[in-house]
Amino acid sequence: MLNEIKEFIQFLRLNRNASVHTARAYESDLSHLMRHMCVTTGVKRADLRPGQLNRDVLRSFLSELHRLGQSRATAARKLAAARTFLRYLRRRGLIDGDPGKTVQTPKRSVRMPAHLTEQEMERLVTAPEAEAPLGRRDRAILELFYASGLRLSELAGLDIDDVNLPGGMVRVLGKGGKQRLVPFNAATATAIRAYLGDRQQMIEQQGAGRASARSREHPLFVNYRGTRLSPRSIDRLVRRYARSSGVRPGISPHALRHSFATHLLQRGADLRAIQEMLGHARLSTTQRYTHVNTAQLLQVYRASHPRAKSGRGAEGGKH
Repeated sequence: MLNEIKEFIQFLRLNRNASVHTARAYESDLSHLMRHMCVTTGVKRADLRPGQLNRDVLRSFLSELHRLGQSRATAARKLAAARTFLRYLRRRGLIDGDPGKTVQTPKRSVRMPAHLTEQEMERLVTAPEAEAPLGRRDRAILELFYASGLRLSELAGLDIDDVNLPGGMVRVLGKGGKQRLVPFNAATATAIRAYLGDRQQMIEQQGAGRASARSREHPLFVNYRGTRLSPRSIDRLVRRYARSSGVRPGISPHALRHSFATHLLQRGADLRAIQEMLGHARLSTTQRYTHVNTAQLLQVYRASHPRAKSGRGAEGGKH
């Protein structure tokens, strides 16, 4: 089954336009499943056959994940990878039926996305030193994260031509190679303009301008060497400013994306518009932000409804 997995990963890359990260995740999950099959069947890895991947194997795999303390979300992801692989095998005529359909997906617990309040976000985006070139760059990064709700990989992958400053729009290459346009605000445009002069100097000082021209890369955010700022470096600087600004610990770039969506929803934005800006394929993914606002909705209701405080509602029905 080793060859079938390799061909399946190639299929994902070429036919489904899966990213390197997605393909690697599928390969890792299927390798874990194969190791489990070897242990439970006593068959060597090289001798495993597609027909041996049946309902009983999938169920015992989920049981093993539970025993190892894996989360329900992880188990559900690994099962989804197995199901996609099984559908591929069936289309190729290598197996009969679809054993993945008969295995129940572990129910996931609803986890509230970590997000900051508007006041905490204000402290965070104003934390970088405005008088220093790298501080102006970092301010532009934080402003753009909060203004547009980009994923870390999306922001790191931006080129300078992707940003339309007069129009206040950024062109984003999202999951599955899908492009979308996301607006940003005037404060973000101001921060990016303040940084662009520093960007050019960093590129020229290190001679990276010629290298970028040769590779046809023109990254928006660069490091002190004048080359593209990596996702890991951006992650580190976000966490550093989160600590220095005194907001809650453990804040990551993804929390800024959650804050963007939560604050839009709190201020009355349409859920489908938020879905489009975030680049979610399913509305159900965006709907988790509605759970965040439950406490706020109760508070507004109790403060605003004319009968919420008086308690007359319980007796008003008596005649």
